[in-house]
Amino acid sequence: MSSAEQINHELVRLRVLIVILASVFVALLTIMWRVQVVNSTHYTKRLDRQSIRRVRLPGVRGAVYDRNGVCLAGNNPNYCVAIYIEELRQPGRWANTIDKVEEVIDTISTEFNIKREVTRKNIATHIQRRLPLPFLAWRNISPTIISRIKESDTPMLGVDIYVEPVRTYPQGKAASHITGYVGTFKPAKDIDIPYHYYLPEMEGREGIERSCNDILTGTAGGRLIRVDASGFKHDRKFEKEPVPGTDIQLTIDLRIQALAEMALHGVRGACVIVDPNNGDILAIASSPAFDLSRFTPRIPTKYWKELNDDKRLPLFNRAISGAYAPGSIFKPLVAIASLENKKNKATDEFDCPGYFELGKSRFKCWKSDGHGLIDMRKALEQSCNTYFFHVGQECGHEKIYHMAAAVGLGYKTGVPLGGESAGLLPNDAWKRARYNERWRGGDTCNFSIGQGALSVTPIQIALYTATIANGGTLYHPRLLLDQGSNSHNQHRWTTGKIANQLNWSGLTLETVRGGMFDVINAPTGTGKRALIPGLLMAGKTGTAEYGTRNNRKKNTWMILFAPYTKPKYAIAMIVEDGISGGLTVAPRLKRLMIGIQQLKNNEETG
Repeated sequence: MSSAEQINHELVRLRVLIVILASVFVALLTIMWRVQVVNSTHYTKRLDRQSIRRVRLPGVRGAVYDRNGVCLAGNNPNYCVAIYIEELRQPGRWANTIDKVEEVIDTISTEFNIKREVTRKNIATHIQRRLPLPFLAWRNISPTIISRIKESDTPMLGVDIYVEPVRTYPQGKAASHITGYVGTFKPAKDIDIPYHYYLPEMEGREGIERSCNDILTGTAGGRLIRVDASGFKHDRKFEKEPVPGTDIQLTIDLRIQALAEMALHGVRGACVIVDPNNGDILAIASSPAFDLSRFTPRIPTKYWKELNDDKRLPLFNRAISGAYAPGSIFKPLVAIASLENKKNKATDEFDCPGYFELGKSRFKCWKSDGHGLIDMRKALEQSCNTYFFHVGQECGHEKIYHMAAAVGLGYKTGVPLGGESAGLLPNDAWKRARYNERWRGGDTCNFSIGQGALSVTPIQIALYTATIANGGTLYHPRLLLDQGSNSHNQHRWTTGKIANQLNWSGLTLETVRGGMFDVINAPTGTGKRALIPGLLMAGKTGTAEYGTRNNRKKNTWMILFAPYTKPKYAIAMIVEDGISGGLTVAPRLKRLMIGIQQLKNNEETG
C-alpha cells in the first residue's frame, strides 16, 4: 500500500472515531438533558422520598380550670439537655460515635455536678430508632443548671437545651379523682400522612383528663427533615406548627372541694355537693385521695405501686364508683312514694314497740324499747324503722321502686368521669332473674329502710337530695361549665338540663322536708350534731350494716340541703365503717357547712 493510500485510510478511521465520539457525546448530552430537565421533578421526588423524614409534632394539651379560673391541670416547660448525635458523628463503626456521645455526657455530668441518667444502651437504641431527633440526656433540669450550661466557657459541640411541655397538677391531692391524670402514648399511624417519627404525646388515663381527652388534645403539626444514607439529619425543610388543645372549665369550686376533702380527713368515704337549682356539681370528694403533683413529669414506679397496693384504695373514686346500701337516707323517698300514691296520710300513726312482726319473722327497730305511736314527720326525725316497715307494706315495693327510679337510682347519672356505677335497684323481676325466687314481704321491709340488695352511689344520692331540696326537679349533673371560646360545642348553660320533672304535691313536700328539718333542728333529731345557729338546714341520717354475721360493720350516711327556704347546696356524705350517721357524719357536715358559710360571708364583705 502506497503512503498516500495509508494516509487516506487513517483519515477514514479518524473520521469514524470522531463520529462515534460525537454520537456518544450527543447521547450523553441527551440523557443528561432528560434527567436534569425533562425528568428532574420525578427524580427530585424520588430523592425526597429516600432522604426526607416526617416528624409528628403533638399540640400542647389544653388546661383544666375550676369555675373561678383556678388551674387544676396545666403545662409547664420541661427543660432538657439534648445531644444532637449527627454533630458528634465519628468515622468508622457506630461504636465510635457512641463513645463520643458518652464522652460528652460524662463531661457535662462532671462539670455541672449532675448525675448521669442514661446508659450506653439508651444511646444505641436512640441511634437505631430515632437518629434524626435530639437525644435527651437529662430531663427536668433546674433553671440554675440551665443557666450554667448556657454561660459555660467550655465549647460543647452537639449540646443544646430542648424544651418539652409537661403536664402539671398544681393542686396536688385536691380534686385528684376529678382531674385524673395522663400517660404517654404513640398515636395510631395516619394513612394520609405517614410519619416516620412520633414525638411523645399525652393521653388522658382517668378523670376529666380521660373523658375530655378529645377536647384537651391539640391538633398535631409536622416537620420535614433531610437525612443522609446513614440517617443523620442535615437540615429542616418545612414545619407546620401544631394547634394547642382547648381549655375547659369545670363547675367545681375548688374552695368548696377543699372543704369537702377536709371533712373526710382520716376516713374512707365520699362527699358530693350539688347546686339544686341547676345540677352544677360543686365538689366531688373521695377519701383517701392521691397526690397528682407526684405524677409529673412521669408517675414514679414506686409511688404507683404504693397506690395500687394500698388496701384503702386511694385510686378508687368512691363518689361515683362506690355502690353502698343507703340505709335510712332512703326513708324520705319511701315517704314520698307512699304519700304520692295515696297509700298513707302524713297524719297516720303506727305503734312502734321496737319491732315489726311479719308472719313468723320479726324486724327490729334501731330503738329496742320502741318509739310508741308515731306519725310520718316524727318518724323521719327519729328514723323509726318500724314506721317505715308499715308504710312499705301498705305502699308496696313496686310503688317505691318506681319512685326510686324516677329520681335516678339504679341508673348512671352520666357524670363525665368514667367508671361510674349504676348501683342496684332491685324488684321482683330482678330477684326472679337472679335467684329464681319471687319478691317477699321481708324483702319489702328491708327495701323500705334502705337495706337488702339495694345499692346507690353518693352522686346519685346528692342528686336525689337536690330533687327534694328544689321541690321535685331532677337535673342532669353538670361538670363541664365551658370548653373555651374556640370550641364549636359549648357546654355552658344557666338553667340546668332537666332529667325528670316530679310533680310532688305541696303536702308531700311539706311533710318530708319538714321531717328532714326536724332531723337537724329538733332536740331529739338524729342529725342534731349538724346544727349551726343562724343557718336553717334539713337533712337525714343513715346507717347501713354490711359484712358477715360474725363481722358486722356499718357505713354511715347523711344527706343535707341548705339554706332551708332557698337551698343552694345539696350534699351527700358517706363514711365507711363509722358508728352511725348522727355520730360520725353529722359533725363533719357541720364543719363543712361552717366553712361554706365563711366563704359566703367573705364574698359579701370582700
